[in-house]
Amino acid sequence: MPAIHEIATLTSKGQVTLPKAVRQLLGLNTGAKVAFDVRGSEVVVSRVEADHEDPAIGAFLGLLEADIRRGRNITTLPDGLAQAMLANASHSVNLDEDIDGEVAL
Repeated sequence: MPAIHEIATLTSKGQVTLPKAVRQLLGLNTGAKVAFDVRGSEVVVSRVEADHEDPAIGAFLGLLEADIRRGRNITTLPDGLAQAMLANASHSVNLDEDIDGEVAL
């Protein structure tokens, strides 16, 4: 990657415009996401790959939202399930913890 040295001005709102040469080099267009990593006294800006949504999940969530808005197909949770959910609501989860048993993705 070629070395680029550009200077940008920080606004009163803490905003900065990425210089055109940087946007072009990173392949950034309107709406693109960037990440800022602070390493000592330096800030590294990198492009963030967009999340790809599963169209089936999006369609399902759309149907679910429509039902909720219309008040259709809505029932209360069974008491046992509601109690179990409440009992586990404050349970902490370690996402880095190893999973016991086999896991199929």
